Amino acid sequence: MDETKGRKDAINRREALALALTVTGSLAAGFTLRGGGEARAAVLRPPGAIAENDFLAACIRCFHCGSVCPNQSIQFEGMETGLGRAYTPVIRARQQACILCMKCTQACPTDALTPIANDPDAILKHVHMGTAKVNKDLCYSYNDRICGVCYYACPFSDKALKLGLGARPSIDEDQCVGCGNCERACIHLPQAVRIYAAEARA
Repeated sequence: MDETKGRKDAINRREALALALTVTGSLAAGFTLRGGGEARAAVLRPPGAIAENDFLAACIRCFHCGSVCPNQSIQFEGMETGLGRAYTPVIRARQQACILCMKCTQACPTDALTPIANDPDAILKHVHMGTAKVNKDLCYSYNDRICGVCYYACPFSDKALKLGLGARPSIDEDQCVGCGNCERACIHLPQAVRIYAAEARA
């Protein structure tokens, strides 16, 4: 047997065992399939994610989407979210936004992430991760301290995010794909622009 393949097989077996033990332990601790029936906040899924309930059913927790992400934008939910959502992929924009390469959509084996071409027109048409919202009370540009950093971070500036007088940002919700680059770039703490997950998946 090839030595490298043998090591990979051993790692895969260890990961599978660890996951099985974690699931078993969580069941013993009283987790339910939907995390105790508690309401869960909407989360930002990778591009191409289908409706949330269908996504949870289709996602097999294979981690392929995270392994192919060149920006390491995709993280995975923990057991504290309940078994229904544990180990499913999420993007936490403030930590690492999506660069819209679409590699995760091509890697998903179950179409929990619908395949989307790495093409600006296709991305604008098919990616609906969420929508950016500007908090004018926090935004520097709305408080007479010109900034505009979010504009330069947006991959669809002048479409999804525009600047007005005094570099005041405004969001076109029909053009915003929810990648989170504006939130990631915002220099205000806490950030003045945030991405809110698509309500269609809530």
